[in-house]
Amino acid sequence: MPVTALWAAPRSRSTAFFRSMLQYGELTALHEPFCNVADFGETEVAGRVVRSERELIDAVVELAKDREVFFKDTTDHRYAEVLEDRRFLAGTRHTFLIRRPEEVAASFYALQPDMTVSDIGIEGLYEVYRAVLDAGGPPPVVVDSDDLVNRPAQTMAAYCAALGLTYREEALNWSASKREEWQRTDRWHVAVSNSTGFSKSRSSYRHTVGNTPLLAEFAAHHQPFYELLRAVRLPVGEPARVEEAAPAV
Repeated sequence: MPVTALWAAPRSRSTAFFRSMLQYGELTALHEPFCNVADFGETEVAGRVVRSERELIDAVVELAKDREVFFKDTTDHRYAEVLEDRRFLAGTRHTFLIRRPEEVAASFYALQPDMTVSDIGIEGLYEVYRAVLDAGGPPPVVVDSDDLVNRPAQTMAAYCAALGLTYREEALNWSASKREEWQRTDRWHVAVSNSTGFSKSRSSYRHTVGNTPLLAEFAAHHQPFYELLRAVRLPVGEPARVEEAAPAV
């Protein structure tokens, strides 16, 4: 059975994306398993505790022998075992979620002021993207989070079509709640815990690239990688227009 990965820049609305994918009950969904190993030294896959990237890759592949697996992870960490495992890179359906680096920078800094340039994660995202291409995997799917919030139905329909999933309109909405999957990192997911769907409302931050030179420097570093990924983003059609019927003659 297939494994689908969603690699995302931090603060790119990826947990809302994950929340939507939970509505596809035939998928076994894992929330940031590689990040959990990096931050906490372990994660759980179908009741099995794993403590390294190598163990995690093996556990995901084993799980996929009898069910479809979807996981989402963020690239503020660098996952060396993933980048070196050409079989996993080529055998997994890799998808990517991008967001403007200046928005990631402001959002991340609000929660972690001691952040470093790598925490924005877009350079790391591009490194995974290139590794997938070099390993000969299926063409990666890149989603722009601007499309996700401005045209959620069209974006998710296009994403599902690219993956061979049957699109479900009801997956655009969910009940507001905290999830066990992100309990250890709950403070990063307050907005999505209170959400009931994709929202294009934008938060206001005290520190931005406009008034904080460090954030401007960080965002500028990632801008070229963002542009490279944005250039190959998934095409999303405009909402269909409803034409008025012509008058009878």
